[in-house]
Amino acid sequence: MRTPLSVVIGAGGTGGHIYPGLALAEALRRADPDAVISFIGTERGLETTLIPAAGYRLHTVDMIPFDPALGAKRFLLPAALLRSGAQARSVLRTQKAQVVVGMGGYPSAPAIVGAKMAGLPSVIHESNAVPGRANQFAARLTEHLTVAFDGSRAHLSGGERARTVGMPIAASLAALDRPALREEARRAFGIPEGARVVLFNGGSLGAARLTAAAVGLAARWRGREDVHLLIKTGPAALAETRHKLIDAGAGPVAAQAVPYLDRMDLAYAVADLVVCRAGSATIAELATTGVPAVLVPYPYAPGDHQTHNARVLSDAGAAHLVPDAETTADRLAGLIDPLLADPARLAVMGRAADPGHHARAADLLAETVIRLAGQPTTEREFTS
Repeated sequence: MRTPLSVVIGAGGTGGHIYPGLALAEALRRADPDAVISFIGTERGLETTLIPAAGYRLHTVDMIPFDPALGAKRFLLPAALLRSGAQARSVLRTQKAQVVVGMGGYPSAPAIVGAKMAGLPSVIHESNAVPGRANQFAARLTEHLTVAFDGSRAHLSGGERARTVGMPIAASLAALDRPALREEARRAFGIPEGARVVLFNGGSLGAARLTAAAVGLAARWRGREDVHLLIKTGPAALAETRHKLIDAGAGPVAAQAVPYLDRMDLAYAVADLVVCRAGSATIAELATTGVPAVLVPYPYAPGDHQTHNARVLSDAGAAHLVPDAETTADRLAGLIDPLLADPARLAVMGRAADPGHHARAADLLAETVIRLAGQPTTEREFTS
């Protein structure tokens, strides 16, 4: 009787690490419907809601961020890694794991440490153009490295052996036909007839800077019927944003605020232009779906990696890059108005992005995982 494939994925913190992990899980299930897949994370991040909601089991470990801002607490990091790694090793044994995958972010590091302790093969996936601290560390513990962008290799220990697979994205986005889905999307969001749509997407929790600029634009354009703003605020800012839109005189014809977007395929299908942060998952989604964008990198991202991510699209002519400090309603109006008035230019921007491997990334990474599951490990178990 065949032993079911068992894979444990380390992913947590933000959607930028969790959603690619879920895309990988989806690809593994396509390849092997009997596969047993679970996740390792912490109790701090979005994984506590997103992963169970997707139907996967989440095991939590005690881990602290790889963050210099912790001050003296950063000296607790080695002890935290050993403790959380031992917790992860226990999970791996319980799950009878064959392969461990680290998707980046501090919650994934214990999974890779646990794999090393347990003598299991592991693979990491680096999603950003400039790797985060967790993967810079984890790259020293495994021979198997994969990256979303070629440029990441130079920043990883052993990066010359890394395989570029792209950024795993949901199957609904990998195969998205925007024109075919547009009418359904317009009905779903109640977009007025003839209105162009600008989507403001600040990430999983929203972005205060983008939301403020969107409200300012709604006030500026409140008398127009040819443009509609769809503003994803995050749950915490929803009520305040809706009140501000009312105070600005922007009715539902001009703008609407939503806490979350469960169907990103509909959101990308309805959008003529996206104003958003520059997380790696977003960059991959934009490149794959061909949606033109105004990118506003989060200025406090480690290593300024969102700016490096954004340049992947801006250098290709698929997006405009606007620094966070300059993102005001006035600046965006001067940039967006001419774009909305020139559909041909928007179409050129949409075609300029190189989709690369992103549409196939989840399947390519799944192939690597399945191959490792069929190989005897050469990893040496840590003494503990």
